[in-house]
Parts: sequence; C-alpha cells; structure tokens
Amino acid sequence: MTSPDADDKLDPQQERILRKLRGFAVGSGVLMGFGFLALFGAIGYRVVVGWQSVPETISGTIQLPQGSQVLSAMVSADLIAVTIERQGLVETRFFDAKTRAPRGTLGFAGEP
Repeated sequence: MTSPDADDKLDPQQERILRKLRGFAVGSGVLMGFGFLALFGAIGYRVVVGWQSVPETISGTIQLPQGSQVLSAMVSADLIAVTIERQGLVETRFFDAKTRAPRGTLGFAGEP
C-alpha cells in the first residue's frame, strides 16, 4: 500500500524551498547541539575546577586589646574580620590574611 503523498509531485520551485527548509532545520539542530555541548562543558569545567581548588591554610596569632571578647571572626580572600566587644562597645577589626597586620577598625554605636 502506498501513501497518498506518493502520487503528489512537487514542482521544482517547491522542491527547492523544501530543500532549503530541510537545510535550515539541520543547521539549526547542529547549532543547538553545539550550544548544549558548550553549556554542559562550561558547567563541567566549573565543577571540576571547584573540586580542585583547596583553601589556603591560615595559622598564626592576632593580637587583640586586653579584656576584649571575640564575638565572631570571618575570613575573606585576603582579609580577616574579627568582631569584638571591648568595654561595652562592639567593633570589627580587619587584618591582612597573610601578614596579620591591622587594616582598619569599624566601630558601632547606637542612635542618639
């Protein structure tokens, strides 16, 4: 049994348009395939590089004022932030992560 479309003959102009359409569809599919490969390659690269990166070990002593109490400490890329309470005042002191040298102080006060 043959399909009903087998008897329909296309004229040359319709065949040319059909070939162009098929070519565009194949090109679009190939381009989308490369896009997916690039996307999954980038995600895979970020995952693998993330597993290979190991944080740098930090050790040493930071001198704080006598009588101060450490409330929190946080390490960023090249900065250590230590929040302390001293004589009833809360302040955050910043230190260089490599040399432990002081980089600044941020005080906190209540509104009048």
